[in-house]
Amino acid sequence: MPAPLTAAQTRELLAARGLAPSRRRGQNFVVDANTVRALVARAEVGPRDLVVEVGPGLGALTLVLREAGAHVLAVEVDRGLVTALREVVLPGLDGVDVVHADAMTIDWSEWLERPAVFVANLPYHAATPILLRALASGAFTRLHAMVQREVGERWAARAGHPRYGAVSVKVAAHAAARVDAAISRRAFYPQPNVDSVTVRLEPRPWHADVPRDRVLGLVEAGFAQRRKRLRNTLAREGSGPAHIEDALARAGLSTTARPEELDLEAWIALARALDRS
Repeated sequence: MPAPLTAAQTRELLAARGLAPSRRRGQNFVVDANTVRALVARAEVGPRDLVVEVGPGLGALTLVLREAGAHVLAVEVDRGLVTALREVVLPGLDGVDVVHADAMTIDWSEWLERPAVFVANLPYHAATPILLRALASGAFTRLHAMVQREVGERWAARAGHPRYGAVSVKVAAHAAARVDAAISRRAFYPQPNVDSVTVRLEPRPWHADVPRDRVLGLVEAGFAQRRKRLRNTLAREGSGPAHIEDALARAGLSTTARPEELDLEAWIALARALDRS
């Protein structure tokens, strides 16, 4: 099994292929073998797993996933990197399929023949929409992602945390998320200006009696002006602030509540109260 490329080898291969990391696409290639081995170990990937890797770059994580015995579907939007993977890094490697596709448009539930594990070093610029699309598909048994620290903390934040926001609630509506490791910026080429983390997400079913889309639409409206009180930001949901105050009270919430104070269960209760008023 070939070893993951070092930073020097990554630079050399990119130069030889006439390629360069794309800032527009948020490309920071992981070049530290210990980092990817630790991620694969935490993901508990084994020979029976089908793994989807989004943004394989030059295959550092791909190689270690295959080394663990998983069948890997490596989804890459950059045609130049796809060619480099197929012709130089992974030629003839059984158990790896390099797919030229955009993870932002794939319907994972239609695309995958069986439940899969999601393991990826996600591009900084698109990490959250890629993650939310994967979660919403219901196609993954668990998800593990390397992302910018601020992004990972936002995914896993609880109500009252400085990074808690609409994205935090959207993630919580689909999965239990936790930050499980810090990653130095030195593990990447080019070296970013911020450190990263790995996040583990365990999907969970939706059991509430209010449709998930209804709750998340309310969350989006509530966080549109996150520092304002919900009785004002959600006024359009009813006949005015007084109507929202009444719904907040019936949901067991403060009539002066702000969006960052409500956890997922509180948003569900508020949606229920509004729909029954």
